[in-house]
Amino acid sequence: MFAIIDIETTGSVYKYGKITEIAVFLHDGQKITGSFSTLIDPEQDIPYFITKLTGIDNSMVAGAPKFYEVAKKIVEITAGRTFVAHNAPFDYKFIKEEYRRLGYDYNRKTLCTVKLARRVIPGHASYSLGRLCADLSIEINGRHRAGGDALATVKLFEYLLEKKHQATSAFSDGQLSLF
Repeated sequence: MFAIIDIETTGSVYKYGKITEIAVFLHDGQKITGSFSTLIDPEQDIPYFITKLTGIDNSMVAGAPKFYEVAKKIVEITAGRTFVAHNAPFDYKFIKEEYRRLGYDYNRKTLCTVKLARRVIPGHASYSLGRLCADLSIEINGRHRAGGDALATVKLFEYLLEKKHQATSAFSDGQLSLF
């Protein structure tokens, strides 16, 4: 059971930045079983360079729920699931920090598709989501938006699971484990 997650933020440093958008796809190891996505009012200005990258501006998040208003939903839908993200430490640290500010300790087992891809399909020049998806002909609809990047991560994750399964099947003792 997996929660495949992507976020957009006001910056790159989790201690100072805030989440502006989150998308979560629930996955059973074979298919998507549910999803949740929302813009989030970060309660701080979104810098111009972030708006230029993501397309998310201050007017878009005005009236969106604040993180504390969706925090319970995120806890509930990710409970008992592995937190999967492309560059998981980035997304996970931001989410943990949002919960820390609320006085809650958010802990989930994590799986990083960057690290998994390096093991399962070595030799790529870049393991960025955009480059890796381009190399594997995985379409990204909505690059640098939480929903688009999370769905591309789902497709990448499924590809990596299939490659892992093929590699495991090649070993008669089934001793290959990547996570």
